[in-house]
Parts: sequence; structure tokens; C-alpha cells
Amino acid sequence: MLYDKARIHVQGGAGGSGCMSFRREAHVPRGGPDGGDGGRGGAIVLLCDDSLRDLQSFKRKAHYKAPRAGHGQGALRHGASGDDLIVRVPPGTQVTLADGTEYDLVTPGQRVVAARGGLGGRGNKHFASPTRQAPRFSERGLPGDEGWIDLRLKLLADVGLIGLPNAGKSSLLARMTRAAPKIGSYPFTTLEPVLGTLDASDRQLIVADIPGLIEGASEGHGLGHEFLAHVERTRLLVHVLELAPLDGSDPVDNHRVIEAELASYDQRLARLPRVLVLSKADLMPAEDAEAARELWAEHVGEDVPVLVTSSATGHGVDDLSELLLRSVPVEKPAPAAAEAAAADGVALAEHRTFKPAADRGFTVERADDGTFRVTGPRVERLMLRFDVENEEAAAHVEHRLDRMGVLRALEENGFAPGDDVEIGGVLVDLDPGE
Repeated sequence: MLYDKARIHVQGGAGGSGCMSFRREAHVPRGGPDGGDGGRGGAIVLLCDDSLRDLQSFKRKAHYKAPRAGHGQGALRHGASGDDLIVRVPPGTQVTLADGTEYDLVTPGQRVVAARGGLGGRGNKHFASPTRQAPRFSERGLPGDEGWIDLRLKLLADVGLIGLPNAGKSSLLARMTRAAPKIGSYPFTTLEPVLGTLDASDRQLIVADIPGLIEGASEGHGLGHEFLAHVERTRLLVHVLELAPLDGSDPVDNHRVIEAELASYDQRLARLPRVLVLSKADLMPAEDAEAARELWAEHVGEDVPVLVTSSATGHGVDDLSELLLRSVPVEKPAPAAAEAAAADGVALAEHRTFKPAADRGFTVERADDGTFRVTGPRVERLMLRFDVENEEAAAHVEHRLDRMGVLRALEENGFAPGDDVEIGGVLVDLDPGE
């Protein structure tokens, strides 16, 4: 069974806490603070690995947590950073992070950071100043990012075989390649995409047999709708159509149904190059099959080649293979920017990388019970950093809140000394007048 969907929970490692320590050596009075910093937590990194073919491993394990970092120690010894946890995914995996950001991993070696590790805390050495020469507090490490991410595999095939159930796609794939799909005389014999390799002297093509589509597939009807996504990455579609359907249906109407479903699912599929294959030619006289081919050639236009094939006798299969090898272009790897500029004799302009600044905003609101609640990424992160039960740490936090403008905003909203203030789920005692 092909596993092409997975939902996993990822959690970056927590950062190490800074150390509160003082230098103590013989004959060195009042050595001063020497607490080291905590390390940074490990990240969850998705790696595109060509040795994998589907997402089956994620059915057995859905939770991934990176190692946490080491804590700082005395004598300015810093904690070790946590190792990144590498999670391998097959080529063609589309990743959707918790914030909605999407990535396509199609080239082996591509990497995506799915969850960043938490930052480490600073030791008390960083908080020494001329007026505070012996700080008795340090920062705590921050937790790593965490959340659920969605993985969706879209097969990396060059050619996709599409058509109604029992149109002869599996038989055609087995005849052209060394694939061994299940072949039966009943609809929906193919329950999952099957890949085959079309070999030539100088290249190969990957051909995918997509499970049969029916009318309404793009809206979730039938079995094929689950696999329409696998057609998106193909560069050419082979529409397999029965010359004389055994169920008595109209081939023209059958052709319209499939094309309409592709266009409804994604307009890009409607613009992909096509080849129309009239299958099961062994079930009718050769002259009738040729007459049907000419009629279909007029119907679809000169841009769509029309071939007559028979998987039972092999008629037309070699012609189809040669056509596919000619029609699917050879993709050349895109040169790197520096290599392309050097080849063209153009010097690259100096460039800089800008990172978006952290959100500096916060909001102050008063609850029904009179408690003031302050929310915002920076103020909540500040509360995670320090132990407000420590008097020196609490004074440092209040000083930072004052510089950020939080105390002024509280007073504008009617705050008075003694009122409860909640920041990040922690009640703090603030006295702006001190």
C-alpha cells in the first residue's frame, strides 16, 4: 500500500539555562560572576532522501523531539548545543508547517527546518554592571518550537497514465515497462499509483499508472480523487481510452469526463501536453481502429497525437514508447547564480540578507476580576527567561518592562500599585513608583 499522507508532531529541543556562579579561588577575594551560557536546543530538520519511496515510516511514529541543550556552568563554561534531529522524507514530499508555510522537497539533499530549537539563557556574567557587580540571577533557556505539520507525497513521474477505470492503463504500463501492476477485468483493479521505468539507450522515463477516475473525482467521488495530486508533477499525460467500451458507454463522453475532472481539480493539468491512446485495438478490425483514430485526431486537434494500441498483441506500444521519449524534454539542472554569472561575464552585485524583526507590540487589557493582562511575544518571552521569585531577577524584569513601555501602558489603563498583573500566565508584583 502506498502511504502518501502523514501528519506528525515536531518539537525543537529546549535551550539550556544560564548558570549563576561566582569565581572562587584561593587568594582571589570577590572573584566576580563567572556563570556560563546555556546552549541552543536542537532543531527538527526534514531531509529529502532518494532512498525512500513513501511516507510509511510515519505511520509507526508520529512524534519527533530534538535533544535539548546543555546548561551553562561555572568558570564561564557554556552548555553544549543540542544536535539537530534529521527526519528523512522521500522526494516529492510537500510539507505544510503549522503556520501554513509550504515547502516542496523534490531534490535529494534539500532541507527544511520544521521546528527550531530554543535559545539558550545567559549566565550571570552578562548582567554584571558597575552598579550591580554581583548579580545573583541568570536567564533560563527557551522552549523549542512545536506543532503538527502535514506531509503529502506527490510522485515524481515524467508521464502519467489517466483514464476511466478498466481503460487498460495497467496493461499498457506492464507492456511498456517492467512494472507488474495488478491487472483484472473489473473496475478499480488499481487501488494505488504504480510506477514503471521506460528504458532507452540514453535516458529513462518514470511512468505512473494513476487509479481510474470517474465523474466527480475532483469533488471526492470514487477512488481516483485521492491520487489526483500525483498527476500534478508529471510533464505529460497519456489519456488511455477504450476504442469500444464493453459497458456500451460513449467513448466521446468518457473522454470529456476525464478532461473535465482534471480541469476542475487544477487548471494547470488542463494545460499539460497530452497523448491520446486508443486501447484494446485487438477487440475490433484493424480498419475500424484506424478509422476511429482519424476521427479522434480531428476531434482533439493536431496538438494531441493519437495512437492505437493493444497491450495483448503489443501493437502500437513501441510507437508510443518512442513518442514519449521524444516528447518529454530532458531537464537540465539549473546552474547556480554564481556559475551562471561567471559564464555570462557578469559580476554579481553586493547583496545583504535581512531578517524580519521580532514583533515588538503588546496589548494591555483589564479582566472582569480587575486583573491586568499583558500579552505579546516579547513580554511573554521575557517572563519565560527569568524566575520572578528571585528579587534581583524580578527587579531586572520590571526594569525591562519599563523600557519596553509596559508600565506606562498599564498606568494609562488605570493601573495602581498593588493591582494584579498577569504576563504569560505569571502574576507579577509591579510598583512603577519605586
